[in-house]
Amino acid sequence: MTVGVEEEYQLVDPDTRALVAVAPRIVLRAEALDLDVKEELHSSQIEVGTRVCTNLAQVRSEIAAARRSVSVMAEARGARLVAGGTHPFSRWEHQSVTDTPHYEELEESYRQIVRETVIFGSHVHVGIDDPETLIGVMNRARLWVPVLIAVAANSPFWGSSDTGYASFRAEIARRWPQSDLPHHFHSRAEYDKLIDDLVAGGSVPDASEIYWDIRPSMRYDTLEFRATDVPTSIDETVMVAGLVRALAVTCLDEIERGTAAPMPRPELLQAAKWRAGRDGLRGELIDVRTARPKPAAELVGDLLEHVRPALERLGDFDEVSFLVADTLRRGNGADRQRAVYERTGSFKDVVDALAAETCAGLA
Repeated sequence: MTVGVEEEYQLVDPDTRALVAVAPRIVLRAEALDLDVKEELHSSQIEVGTRVCTNLAQVRSEIAAARRSVSVMAEARGARLVAGGTHPFSRWEHQSVTDTPHYEELEESYRQIVRETVIFGSHVHVGIDDPETLIGVMNRARLWVPVLIAVAANSPFWGSSDTGYASFRAEIARRWPQSDLPHHFHSRAEYDKLIDDLVAGGSVPDASEIYWDIRPSMRYDTLEFRATDVPTSIDETVMVAGLVRALAVTCLDEIERGTAAPMPRPELLQAAKWRAGRDGLRGELIDVRTARPKPAAELVGDLLEHVRPALERLGDFDEVSFLVADTLRRGNGADRQRAVYERTGSFKDVVDALAAETCAGLA
C-alpha cells in the first residue's frame, strides 16, 4: 500500500517570532524550481507534499528534502520554518487570508470561521484504488483516529495562553461544517448519495469541502487521514505515517476476512476525540471498544498491537514501535512545548524550540 504525506508549516519572523505573510513569495520561487509547495488558507502558512511513497524511508527522505528546501527559501525572504499545530502567540486578527479566488470563495462561504482558522495540520494518504473497499476501510479506521490525535498533539497554546488542551487545533478545526469524524456508511453508493445531496442543497460545491478527519480524497485514489496536528520532528511524521498505513492494511485484512465493521455511537466517537484533543498522552483516553477510560499509554499500546501484524508484514514494526516508545518517553509535541514554557516563561523561546526541531539534522 502506497503512502504520501502533506504538511502545513508556519512562517515566522526570526526577530519577533510572530507569523509573517511571505508565503506567496516562497510559492513563486518554488514554482520556478518545480517543487511541490502550495499556498494555504493564510499567507503566513504553506503546504508541502511528498511524492507517492512505497516505504517509510522514502517518506523520511521526502519530508526532509521538503523542509530543507522550504527552509532555505524562507530564510532568503526573512522567515523561519516552524512545524506546530498552532502558533503560541500570534493572533488570528493579524493574519491575512491568501489572495486567490479559491480562498476568497471560502471566506465568502465560511466567513469568520475562515479568518480564525490559523492552524497547521498533517494529512496522510494511503492508496486504495477500489471505491467500495475505501469506504470499508474508513468505517473501521475511524475508531482509532482519537488515539492518533493524542499521539501527535502539538498545539497547546493559542493567543499567548495555555488552552489546557494538547491539541487545540482539533477544537478549532471542528468548527467547520462537514468536519469531525465521519459516520458509518453501508456502501460507496450511500456516501456518493450524501455528497450529491450536499452539493444539490448548496452546502458544498464538491467533495473537496468535506473536511472530515478521515475522508476519500477527491483528487487521488486514496483515503486521507486529516486529524492530526503537524508534527515538529521528522521522526514523528514518519511514526504517524507508519501507524496510519498499517491501520489501513489492518482494516483491509478485516474486510478480506469478512469481519463486520464496529458501529459505535457517533456521540461516543466524538467524546473520545474530544478527550484525546484535551489530554493528549497525559491522563486517560476513552477506549471506544469498551466505552471506558484507559490510560493513554495503554491505549496507544493497544493501537500498536492492533496493527502489529501489518507493520511486521510491511517491514515497519521495529522503526514504528521504537518511535512510539520514544514519543511516550519524551512526550508529544504539546508536552515538549509546555516544558519549554515552564522552564523559560517565554513564548518566543517556544517558537525557537519548534523552529530548531523542525529543521534538526537538515543542514
